[in-house]
Amino acid sequence: MAGRDTPRASSFAVSFFPLLVAALLRQDAATAQGVPAAAPVPVRVGVISDWSSAVSLRRRTGIEMAVEDYYAAHPGSATRVELHFGDSAGDVIGAASAAVDLIKNAQVQAIIGPQTSAQAEFVAHLGSRAHVPVLSYSATSPSLSPVQTAYFVRTAANDSFQAAPVAAVLAAFGWRAAAVVHEDSPYGAGILPALADALQRTGNAAIVDRVSVRSDASNDALDALLSRLMAKPTRVFVVHATYQLAARLFQRAREAGMMSEGYVWVATDGVGRFMDTLGPEDVGAMQGVVSLRPHVVFTDQVKNFSARFRARFRRDNPGSDDDVFSDPTVMRLWAYDTAWAIAAAAGAVTGPAFQAPQRRPSTAQTTDLDRIGVSATGAALLAAVLNTTFDGMAGRFKLVDGQLQVAAYEVVNIIGKGARTVGFWTPESGLSRELKGGGGKAPPLKPILWPGETPSTPKGWTMSQNGQVLRVAVPVKRGFKQFVDASPNSTTNITGYCIDVFDQVMKNLSYPVTYQYVPFNESSESYDKLVHLVRDGKVDMAVGDVTITASRLEAVDFTMPFTESGWSMVVAARQDPAASMWIFLQPLTASLWLASLAFFCFTGFVVWVIEHRVNPEFRGTPSQQFGLIFYFAFSTLVFSHKEKLESNLSRFVVIIWVFVVLILTSSYTASLTSMLTVQKLQPKVADVTELQRRGHYIGYQEGTFIEPFLRKMGFDERKMRKYSTAEQYAEALSKGSANGGVDAVFDEMPYLKLFLSQYCDGYMMQGPVYKTDGFGFVFPRGSPMVGDVSRGIMRLAEGDETARIEKAWFGDLGRCRSGPDVGSSNLSFQSFGGLFLITGVVSTLMLLLYLAIFAYRERDELRAAEAEAAATASGSGNGSVRRMKAWMQHYDRKDLKSPTFKVWNEESLRNGGDFARTPFARTPPNGGASRTPRAGEEEHAAMGGTSPLSVYVSSEMNAGSSPGGTPASEISESLEQRIEGAANSVEMGGLTISESFEQGIEGAANSVEMGRPTGSRRQ
Repeated sequence: MAGRDTPRASSFAVSFFPLLVAALLRQDAATAQGVPAAAPVPVRVGVISDWSSAVSLRRRTGIEMAVEDYYAAHPGSATRVELHFGDSAGDVIGAASAAVDLIKNAQVQAIIGPQTSAQAEFVAHLGSRAHVPVLSYSATSPSLSPVQTAYFVRTAANDSFQAAPVAAVLAAFGWRAAAVVHEDSPYGAGILPALADALQRTGNAAIVDRVSVRSDASNDALDALLSRLMAKPTRVFVVHATYQLAARLFQRAREAGMMSEGYVWVATDGVGRFMDTLGPEDVGAMQGVVSLRPHVVFTDQVKNFSARFRARFRRDNPGSDDDVFSDPTVMRLWAYDTAWAIAAAAGAVTGPAFQAPQRRPSTAQTTDLDRIGVSATGAALLAAVLNTTFDGMAGRFKLVDGQLQVAAYEVVNIIGKGARTVGFWTPESGLSRELKGGGGKAPPLKPILWPGETPSTPKGWTMSQNGQVLRVAVPVKRGFKQFVDASPNSTTNITGYCIDVFDQVMKNLSYPVTYQYVPFNESSESYDKLVHLVRDGKVDMAVGDVTITASRLEAVDFTMPFTESGWSMVVAARQDPAASMWIFLQPLTASLWLASLAFFCFTGFVVWVIEHRVNPEFRGTPSQQFGLIFYFAFSTLVFSHKEKLESNLSRFVVIIWVFVVLILTSSYTASLTSMLTVQKLQPKVADVTELQRRGHYIGYQEGTFIEPFLRKMGFDERKMRKYSTAEQYAEALSKGSANGGVDAVFDEMPYLKLFLSQYCDGYMMQGPVYKTDGFGFVFPRGSPMVGDVSRGIMRLAEGDETARIEKAWFGDLGRCRSGPDVGSSNLSFQSFGGLFLITGVVSTLMLLLYLAIFAYRERDELRAAEAEAAATASGSGNGSVRRMKAWMQHYDRKDLKSPTFKVWNEESLRNGGDFARTPFARTPPNGGASRTPRAGEEEHAAMGGTSPLSVYVSSEMNAGSSPGGTPASEISESLEQRIEGAANSVEMGGLTISESFEQGIEGAANSVEMGRPTGSRRQ
């Protein structure tokens, strides 16, 4: 329980006497000074209630005490509240009459009361007409709103506030369905919308039944109502009624055996707030009931008030036999705070109290309502009340939108002779054991003793009410009996996939359920009739291959589906014509072919650019170099490239590219192999449009929900044929429309897969899959069993039990084709986009890195080339073009500083010296030794070479074809001289002719070999 923000005084008994003394002293002082004390302005306030009721007498005493206590605490107030009492006689007409009398004759400026919401609604309209604020501490119905009636102020909690605590209690115990018993009055019916919304938000629960009860209902009427509730599966009841009606209801429920184990009764604060009013017999009938009441802290101030109240009540009502020894109720404290609030706000009243009504023609002014005036102080008094805030007896008094706000509700359990607090509810924390916060992982409420004095939490529902065995309807099918196999007149030997799933789920429930299968013979016509059996209460549930649809959900509840969803069509298939001679192009899409060709060329170009200046393998005539670019790149397809790479940059490019080629060729091979080895079939009908355009006949399964959908799609009902078995499907499809069959059969996915598993060859599924929710078990609306069975289906699906049952009835459903193309689909560029991105980025980076290195290392030579080009230019032409041309010419030269050409030059010099010293060395024509090319000459020879970037004709193949720069024409001459020298050596050295000839040939071969670089390199 929560205390108020700032307690006023510890006790009125202690504070009253000093205040009275101070007031007397001030009055004496004013009289001594010759100034008479101003008389307080009277503010007339009416109080309407049923004064024949003991409860009303108690509240009257509390209201009078509040006014007296306020002026005792505020003796200098300029106003003084005068109470005028009107008797409502316990009905609406009496309350209205009392209000008219108080406004017309007593000219009250405010009204407190009356008791009920119906009475308060009428009086509030009168108050709005006369501008008299009506403050009600007991009219809690949401149907009466300050928004609709401007001068109505609710100084109590709106009943809609307690909808959330009630929903939280139900959600705490997992109850998802409840029946509401409410009083047939504005007070009783007003909570229903808020309660329904709160149940939906809190625990996804629902109100499955609502029963209204007249406040004056007889015992027989109550017994009939309870008998109706007992016949329902729900065992959770929410009671919203006045305490008088609720007490009678619980007494009859105890007589009917509904206050026993298994039942749950949750009462609103209409019971909890009046526990001190209920007699011992009434409390005895409510044992185990859980109720709510606004939370109030019994501080010292409240205890002092309670003691003074008992003494005052005995004094004012000496003849009453009402015992008031219990603590004050919340309603009594609200009545006290309401009177205090009016006394506090009365200071805003100034001027005349009432204005006379405008005169009308005498013939029109015929009722008391027409003679009611308008309060001149009503608007100011209303505003003052709405802005009044203080720490009252019941807690903090603060009005928001004209209504009192409640900080917390108390959850009580009626046990023994009274109520025991088991928890609290606040808007911030929800349910908790203590008001200051939750208890960690502990339950939100303390242990509750339920009806029947059982501490165990009831289930909240029963499927076998009145001890009867549940009746479970199953469809009788003529085909596809793997799903359900039932005989028309037998309740035994009912089997099938759906039956096995249901039996396993029911077996796994935490509680036993007794049921019996009942065959339904008319299911072949329409499964909607089977669903209507459950809706009409003729059976308790339905089990079978019943599809969940929106229209059926309006009548019943379904569990979650236990099969896959959707429906489609199956058609006959024909052999695909002979494969095209261009089938080798089909594994790759056109975009992938073009991308591969582009990257082949790009990779070859990058490698050529990097290797051209440093690798003789990548030099030659323009046509040779163009060919080399394509040959090198495409030779990587079979990894047959023999060119030796000299640069690490080009090697890295080729490594990445070879990896891409490996994956690309492997995928191509796999796809082509699949296309060549797997037989392909084509459907005889491509889609629904073709069926409609050609006017083909179609088929469907009898009793299915698909039939109206086919008509909506535009199919002619005269060309729709129904079948019942898989054999009939196969026969009709094989015949076709021309021979009395059909060209397509529409059915749900489970049936089509079963059909294809039996008739795999020659048929295939075609077209889109239209979504549905699959098969589910059927229960009545609001059945609490739906959640448990759905969770059981989920647990079954997560294990291997569902797969075992499915395999036992259907075998392997996935072994047949489900579409026209069972081969591999074409490989698209999107499938290899990542690979192409990697190789493209790597190649581009390596190319840019090479160009940067070339520009940096050759910066001096490039400047010299630019200067030479500028000097030899005729003065015309674009400078940028001339500069680019000079750069390209320099790039086309050999990089003599590279290791490749540096080693070749050294070998050439060494081989050339050896050649001059051999016996067969030819003396050069100029009489000198064999010469080696100078650097300048090699540069000149290189300048003569061309590339795809050059505009000159190359002669380096001739210039560098012999050792030391020896022309190629001298090689044959040297060969002849060596042969001649070999013959002469027979005489000089004594060698045989054959030996001399062999040495001559060997020397000539060496001479030829020295005329070009070693190995297979070309200059």
